[in-house]
Amino acid sequence: MAFVNRVEELAALERWWTSTDPRPAVIWGRRRVGKTALLHRFAGGRRSIFHTGAGRAASGELTQLSRQVADGIPGRFRDLLARPYSDWDDAFDDLAAAAEREPLLVVLDEFPEIVATSPDLPGVLRAFLDRVAGRTKLRLLLCGSAVRHMTALQEQRAPLYGRFDLSLSLHPFRPHEAALMLPELTPANRALVYGLVGGVPLYLSWWDQNADVTDNLRRLACRPGASLLTEGQLVLATEVEHGEYPAAVLHAIAAGRTQYNEIKDHIRAEPARTLDRLIELRLVDRVMPVTDTARSRRRVYRIADNFLAFYLGVLSRFRAEIDRGLGEALLPVLVRSLDDHFGAPWEEAFREHLRRLAVSGSLGPDVVAIGPYWGTGGQDEIDAVVLAGRERRPVLAGEAKWTRSVDGRRLAADLQEKARALAPGRPVAQLPDDDDAGPAASQNVTGRSEAVRLALCAREEIRNPPTGVLTVTAADIFSPA
Repeated sequence: MAFVNRVEELAALERWWTSTDPRPAVIWGRRRVGKTALLHRFAGGRRSIFHTGAGRAASGELTQLSRQVADGIPGRFRDLLARPYSDWDDAFDDLAAAAEREPLLVVLDEFPEIVATSPDLPGVLRAFLDRVAGRTKLRLLLCGSAVRHMTALQEQRAPLYGRFDLSLSLHPFRPHEAALMLPELTPANRALVYGLVGGVPLYLSWWDQNADVTDNLRRLACRPGASLLTEGQLVLATEVEHGEYPAAVLHAIAAGRTQYNEIKDHIRAEPARTLDRLIELRLVDRVMPVTDTARSRRRVYRIADNFLAFYLGVLSRFRAEIDRGLGEALLPVLVRSLDDHFGAPWEEAFREHLRRLAVSGSLGPDVVAIGPYWGTGGQDEIDAVVLAGRERRPVLAGEAKWTRSVDGRRLAADLQEKARALAPGRPVAQLPDDDDAGPAASQNVTGRSEAVRLALCAREEIRNPPTGVLTVTAADIFSPA
């Protein structure tokens, strides 16, 4: 799998490496997100030792670490194969000595697996750091997929609190980043793949860019043991630590039970703790109208991860029959089911693009929030609203359609009515009459500077867009630039 992106993360690691006497770094993120690939990329050309925890007994972990050090730093006086580390104090002291004159990167990957059989390790590491401060060029980096455990390492009551100089959370690729892994596809097809598997690098690497959607789904989803089928079960089984009923909560949300009480009734238990864990992992979003305050009662939950939404909302319905060998026969039905799935991922990709524009300043100054909006009873739903200033005034309203082409004038007229309901008393960009399609009309489209601007989004084309309306297609959203 080719390594792409992670520019900001590599820059943060480089700053940590070159700083004077850095304390340890900690990196965490869900499985498959590319933590190990990032660290191997960073370690290239540097003296480095990688040790991956596997839940072995403490003696087994130390013996394996000893082998890694013997292979990575040959020719030292101590024969670590004959005399492996006796305990973690012994290991850290020897590694510090090996880094006395030149830097040495030591990565303890899957750190929670090591701590599981060496529960005193965080305390041992704290004492070691205090003992050798300023006396070694050792660079320690702790990495793990157990998100709750890795964040708990940094909490106030934890032994290692205040001992990290870099804390880095790794997330799946955003749309323009995922595009880097799909260079052979058209932007519209990149949008389709992203809507199915999301931004996890491994899943994106599974997609054959020289094959069509049907062939890819045949290989990845419609055979017993296929990659996406297996991965869906793995995510449900492993991603949430210490939560109760994670799979049941996710299934409930995917089935349309999006309010807290609906989820509670469905699983017949309190879902609060599990929902918090799922949100922390970015598998679930807690969503409310962007204009509401944090105490809003109009909060709903949605599956935030595109792959998980596809697996739970579409693929799992066919799983039993696929396992019985019926995948080839039901493949056409699966393909025809896709368009119903793509609406939500496409709308979020549109909002993500608007966030990029806001950061670049293209949406004007003082943007403070971007999100969906709906009125009382779900009326006047708008896919994306941009708020600006301390008063959180609406400055843009946008609509995204998962269709190849849309009539810009008709869609803008519908959006204009909803935008008026969104911001009563505020002007909304005026649309020219059909007879006013020339330069003179463009003077009237945007109205006064405080008018709510309109944005329209479709996969490939917005036909006849009114002057002054922002138009967005997959070519904009999935551009690697």
